[in-house]
Amino acid sequence: MTEIPEYGRACVLTGPGTFEIRDIRVPRPGRQEVLLKVRAVAICGSDPQIIRGELAGSWPPAYPFVAGHEWAGEVVAVGEGVTDLQVGDRVAGEAHKGCGYCDNCKRGRYSLCLNYGDPASGHEHYGFTVPGAYAQYQKYSVRSLSKMPDNVSFEEGALCDTAGVALHGLSLTGITPGGTVAVIGPGPIGICALRLAHALGAARVVMVGRGSRLASARRFGADELVDFTTTEPVAAVRALTDGLGVDQAFECSGAPGTFAQAVRMVRKGGAVGLLGVPADESDEPVPFKFIAHNEVAIFGSRADPNAVPNVLSLISSGALRVGDVISHRFPLEQFDQALATFVERRDNAVKVVVLPNGADEA
Repeated sequence: MTEIPEYGRACVLTGPGTFEIRDIRVPRPGRQEVLLKVRAVAICGSDPQIIRGELAGSWPPAYPFVAGHEWAGEVVAVGEGVTDLQVGDRVAGEAHKGCGYCDNCKRGRYSLCLNYGDPASGHEHYGFTVPGAYAQYQKYSVRSLSKMPDNVSFEEGALCDTAGVALHGLSLTGITPGGTVAVIGPGPIGICALRLAHALGAARVVMVGRGSRLASARRFGADELVDFTTTEPVAAVRALTDGLGVDQAFECSGAPGTFAQAVRMVRKGGAVGLLGVPADESDEPVPFKFIAHNEVAIFGSRADPNAVPNVLSLISSGALRVGDVISHRFPLEQFDQALATFVERRDNAVKVVVLPNGADEA
């Protein structure tokens, strides 16, 4: 029998741009929920925005609040009606839990739940609209959890959300076996996208970016590197394909101007996947005629619905490596250092993982 404490440590947002590590009451799981001992949680690119309070009122809806949505942990208690999970199970989570009954949820597109943000409907977005994983203990719906194979670590499980976002985008857009892919943005999602593109059959992946992250992309499997600070990226990518363009291009940065670049990088009949998260005010001009006359397909992509089980299988089989994407690890008590390392990219930081219950647990 696992002993569950009354209180546990958590990183609590107390207002825009302020947080502290303090004790909070450990929640008890309700119907179709389990309580997890959080073993590893990765910092996502959206977390600094939430912590700074740039989206306050929506993400988070109010203070105090616990953020964090890329996690893995161990089941320590189960609520009423839970039949597929039991105490001791190792699980990886995802951020979205749809209401379960709207038209989109019934089609399996729960990251596009039509009742988003309405807690009365049953919708939950962990770490955004309801409490998340920067805590020793947190409760989750069984719908948002996947059992991990024994050979997948908690740290690797915490990267399933990042890899799942990439896999969902690649699945929507498609990968041409033996073809060529361009990835714009060598951050964590871009790195997962390039590795998954290879795993799904692409013969060559071109990474577009700059600085130390672009330099490290070769180590992560990129076949060609394009530095947009020294060369025009569209011309460079097309030159690498004898002027034809790539089969698919994936925008993974959300930076201004990259949408149009991705469109112009693909061949006639090619496809573009939009995986990056642009600023709310971003309104990109795109080459309308180029898209229409070249029959370029464009796919928006949000989160990782139904992707985590497949990511776990790919990691377990060795077809996808994610462990080496983790560059830094910190205990929960050093969350301020973890956040600064991620935001400032200290020591060439790529993915930073927080260990709420200690390094020996991950």
